[in-house]
Amino acid sequence: MSKIEKFIAEMNEDYQFKGESIVLGGAMIDGECQTNTLVSIPLKMMNRHGLIAGSTGSGKTKTLQILAENLSEKGVPVLLMDVKGDLSGIAAPSPGHKKIDERHAQIGIPFAPATSPVEFLTLSDEKGVRLRATVSEFGPVLFSKILDLTSTQSGILAIIFKYCDDEKIPLLDLKDLKKVLQFITNEGKKTFEAEYGRVSTVSAGTIVRKIIELEQQGAEQFFGERSFEVEDLVRHDENGKGIVSILRLTDIQDKPKLFSTFMLQLLAEIYSTFPEQGDSDRPKLVLFIDEAHLIFSQASKPLLEQIEAIVKLIRSKGVGIYFVTQNPVDIPDAVLSQLGTKIQHALRAFTAKDRKAIKLAAQNFPDTPYYTTSSLLTELGIGEALVTVLNEKGIPTPLVHTLLRAPKSRMDVLTEREINKIVKASEIVELYEDVEDRESAYEILNKKIELFQEKEHQEEMKKQEVKAKKSTSRRKEKSTFDKVVNSSVGRTVVRELTRGLLGVLGIKSSRRRRRKKNSWF
Repeated sequence: MSKIEKFIAEMNEDYQFKGESIVLGGAMIDGECQTNTLVSIPLKMMNRHGLIAGSTGSGKTKTLQILAENLSEKGVPVLLMDVKGDLSGIAAPSPGHKKIDERHAQIGIPFAPATSPVEFLTLSDEKGVRLRATVSEFGPVLFSKILDLTSTQSGILAIIFKYCDDEKIPLLDLKDLKKVLQFITNEGKKTFEAEYGRVSTVSAGTIVRKIIELEQQGAEQFFGERSFEVEDLVRHDENGKGIVSILRLTDIQDKPKLFSTFMLQLLAEIYSTFPEQGDSDRPKLVLFIDEAHLIFSQASKPLLEQIEAIVKLIRSKGVGIYFVTQNPVDIPDAVLSQLGTKIQHALRAFTAKDRKAIKLAAQNFPDTPYYTTSSLLTELGIGEALVTVLNEKGIPTPLVHTLLRAPKSRMDVLTEREINKIVKASEIVELYEDVEDRESAYEILNKKIELFQEKEHQEEMKKQEVKAKKSTSRRKEKSTFDKVVNSSVGRTVVRELTRGLLGVLGIKSSRRRRRKKNSWF
């Protein structure tokens, strides 16, 4: 048996699955695609997470599109993080092309244009369903990790949440949290400390500054009501296709803190809301996080640990997470070790650092007698990738050089008019469009502060009245004395007293003069 025949036999054995699967493309060896030697991913293993990596322009976004549209076709809802704004084309069918037909002929599968049902979501001013969450839904532990607080500051935040729960004060947005911090360190300080202990004004000030830092990245648009229900991510259309929810993040690249905050809250909400599913024939939801390095690049250590923990646990909820980035080193090792599917597009080496990174990336893949992985990584063409997945028993399949199929949908963005049409037809956009601003901590505590200020004003007025009365009394006493002294009777009395006193002095003076005069004789 020749090398190629042996390769084909092994591929057909290793990549043939009993259950449903998604065809990625055709296996390649020595630069040639072996027709009808298909590379697939078992549908039941799509909740074991994955990585799609490769240099700019190598085709990783189109690979994401291939997976998303095929999952939707098989009834699995999908959430796409569209950072570059180039994934909206999944809502329109491919116009087809001669090169696409040639590629599919090499692979051995027909090409049929198709579309997927799409829902646009937004965190900012982009068009689509608005995503919001309340501060209370985050809880003190998660919120502390987002703000990167110390243990002391985290303790203060936990007490604040407890205080608001006890007093039935809703914490909805960031201005609510800032108002509580202001209240317990000023007007409400005595009452709060009597029940919950002393709060350092320095620590409270630090927490406020970190909240402001979060606000400067646009987080005030995210915190509030109405909260987005994660169940709306797992809907289907009338034909049974899974809805592809596209979160438009084109204006979020310079706001990594907001992106990390949203992702962590979303994953935590999914984990706490979805029931345990275990191993089933298909995942309940699959997330694709494009430009995944934005989550990890500026995340604090506690935040990274929280993300890593959720990635490990969320699989049991039937949720798969696929990270899309330029280099595997962008993903923390603790997360990378949890990824079952690895689709590696071309890497480019321009510096010694790049070559070192490629060698490290090659070590992440299973050994194979058919390829020199470190060399092949730099030689892959556009639309080609090195692939390894988990088979139905959870065992990694051999590494295979794959010629990827073309997306069934449009490989270009939708026009503004097409996007508007999809948003207008949405069943849930109006549900989340308007901001609900019900009475919460900000309004409740402002009223309390006004009562405190009014009470202080009344007490100050009483003090001023008492002071004024005492001053008036003293003036009255002085006024009575003046009247008596200045009256005719008073003047007579004063004059007689003065005269009597001067008379005595006059007598004594006269006697002294007489004695002095008689002394001459």
